[in-house]
Amino acid sequence: MNEAVVLNPNPLISFLDKPSEEFTKSDLIRFIEAKGVGMLNFRYAGGDGRLKTLNFMIKSRKHLDSILSAGERVDGSSLFPHYVEAGSSDLYVIPRYRTAFVNPFSQFPAIDIMCSYYDKDGLPFANSPEYILRKSHEALKKETGLAFEVMGELEYYVISEKNTLFEAADQKGYHESAPFCKWENLRLEAMRAIANCGGYIKYGHSEVGNFTETGLSFEQNEIEFIPVKLEDAAEQILIAKWIIRSLAYKYGVTVTFAPKITSGKAGSGLHVHTRLMKNDKSQMLDDGKLSDTARRAIAGYLDLSQSLTAFGNTIPTSYFRLVPHQEAPTNICWGDRNRSVLVRVPLGWGSKHDMITDANPFEKDTQKGFGSRQTVEFRCPDGSADIYLLFAGLTVAARHGLKMKDALEYAEKTYVDINIFDEKNKQRVKDLQHLPDSCWKSAGILQKQRAIYEKDGVFPPLVIDGIIKKLRSYNDEFLRESIKDNEKEILKLVNTFLHCG
Repeated sequence: MNEAVVLNPNPLISFLDKPSEEFTKSDLIRFIEAKGVGMLNFRYAGGDGRLKTLNFMIKSRKHLDSILSAGERVDGSSLFPHYVEAGSSDLYVIPRYRTAFVNPFSQFPAIDIMCSYYDKDGLPFANSPEYILRKSHEALKKETGLAFEVMGELEYYVISEKNTLFEAADQKGYHESAPFCKWENLRLEAMRAIANCGGYIKYGHSEVGNFTETGLSFEQNEIEFIPVKLEDAAEQILIAKWIIRSLAYKYGVTVTFAPKITSGKAGSGLHVHTRLMKNDKSQMLDDGKLSDTARRAIAGYLDLSQSLTAFGNTIPTSYFRLVPHQEAPTNICWGDRNRSVLVRVPLGWGSKHDMITDANPFEKDTQKGFGSRQTVEFRCPDGSADIYLLFAGLTVAARHGLKMKDALEYAEKTYVDINIFDEKNKQRVKDLQHLPDSCWKSAGILQKQRAIYEKDGVFPPLVIDGIIKKLRSYNDEFLRESIKDNEKEILKLVNTFLHCG
């Protein structure tokens, strides 16, 4: 058996004895026949960022072969109301064999497979967010010779009836264990299902946010992934959100990825970690220190950060999270291990000390050199993000930074090593720019910077137009200020966007 697949929890990989990148149509047919699978499900994201489904009952080998070979037709105008005209709305959905996984919830054996959209001429649908992501990666590799690896930190709240046994302290749930963490089993079951479906998980844990209100308990959890190829990183987040919601339904509780669910409590973000690679080697460190390549990428993230909110902070309540003193960024700056900044450089195993031997004196054969794990974290996105477009936007920003003439100077100017929310540091950070405080302002900045995203045909103008129109439709330019002390109006707004993304 292939050593690389022995411990992989994906049953397709174990059975076929090959990595998913090498899956073929005949491989899938062989698995389906051997396991008695009777259903095939096509999966693809719509304009609302959620997975859509098309179910097929398999009637014969010939029928199965036809589905896997030809795909199927769908109504693009219903899936992408902002990007597709009704007069030319028919699209094809074509399966990508490497994405196949066993459905963890079906009452009888079923295989799910992610699809790409194609137009009437058989070409990739230019306005598809999944294709925009692919184009952004191709443009980065062509211009810089670097590849992009990404992972997300998926935060969410579980909302259930109040349980007075072993109550966790308010807003102190970070890494809490059961029984103080009530929904650990839901998280563990989700992690197992995500891994079985092909996701690469780093770890899971309870998060800071927990409180009770009106007879309900709100508990925050997080599942964090391992950096993988850009395209795979986006889809493992999409599948994970579907799995977590499906399990919540099974348990009879509500799960929300919404950025803010009440005032004065921790909101949920979608922090994104990135690293640039060349020939499968990380380019983030140089002799144990952050490389110029990494600093240039950071400059790109910061320079486009205001317009990146158009993809990563897409609803009015996004901007109720982006306020001071809530571990969410508001100022455009970066720093090392600093959670008050927009771009953070977390610990990266750069120490020359052998921590494993110190902790385990009898361990002699210790592995060294974990610098490849160094990432750069972009901290403002939240669960409302269009994952494909957000990751594509970050890829554009990385390429932008790598080509900026003054990137290193800009990175130096925006570096901070203090808590920027502390009053005593107010004067030090007064010249920093700020993130927008509404969808309306985010749309305006995207309009000003759109040429950068549209360069080399990565983002089609129609998509940028659609995003701007949608953001402006909320008419929220002064909303945060106008209802900041009105709990009733805030709750109404929260409920409107509870199931975003």
